[in-house]
Amino acid sequence: MKLQSLADGAQYALTGYGPGYLEVNRTRHDTGLLVSAQGEVRPWEVASVEQLGPPDFEAMLGLNPEVVLLGTGDRQRFINPRLYACLTQVRIGVEIMDTGAACRTYNILMSEGRHVLAALIPPAA
Repeated sequence: MKLQSLADGAQYALTGYGPGYLEVNRTRHDTGLLVSAQGEVRPWEVASVEQLGPPDFEAMLGLNPEVVLLGTGDRQRFINPRLYACLTQVRIGVEIMDTGAACRTYNILMSEGRHVLAALIPPAA
């Protein structure tokens, strides 16, 4: 699915997603991703929520987000809050949704200038 066009080339916008891929600034990626608007795009080697552990969330602390949007693939799958407690303990919000919703929400928050981090698992191929 294609998403909105880029408003500002200096920011990372999520421009599409589909089975087995995510697209940032019209560049296709075949892995999970960590995407921050003014930061960087990092591969995130998480293929399913079952693989998630506390170290996956601890790595996000250095990116200084206000909120983390966790895209869990094709459908919303909640995870144990203990996995991301390192974020909530320092008042970083965590929202869990399917990857399509996370992409759309990220683009809205990014366009508002928020310090948002999208942690995305691609939809199943």
